[in-house]
Amino acid sequence: MTGVQTCALPIFRDLPEVKAFASGEYIFRKGEQGSAMYMVIEGDIELVVGRLVVETAHPGAFIGEMALIDDAPRSASARAKGEVRVFPIDEARFQGLVKDTPSFALDVMKALALRLRRTNEKIASRHAAPVRRRAAAPAAPAKRKTRRTR
Repeated sequence: MTGVQTCALPIFRDLPEVKAFASGEYIFRKGEQGSAMYMVIEGDIELVVGRLVVETAHPGAFIGEMALIDDAPRSASARAKGEVRVFPIDEARFQGLVKDTPSFALDVMKALALRLRRTNEKIASRHAAPVRRRAAAPAAPAKRKTRRTR
């Protein structure tokens, strides 16, 4: 997944809130209640559902944003693929960014739309069965009119 807001990386890179994770460490797990989303500052993060890696987030990408939007438990786990640094964005900061920087809200929506499109493509490619043309069914024989005799 490409970073939607890579131009903002320098702004967040050296803030004290940045968190580091070692390879294999989880940023969050599926089913947890989310209190923050994250911007990937350095490294790659695998988004995992069950045993399947459904997406890899790269620097500049947002992860975990759905928890702040719909207040539902996490739908996937996020696991560091190597050394990773992320910038957490809690709900108060998220609301402030949306209010003060409308382009931030658009970036989050673009990230969600891109992820949904990629997921749809993966589903379609895995479940696409070849379309077989059916031969036209033979026409039913015409009913014969029978003459009634009296």
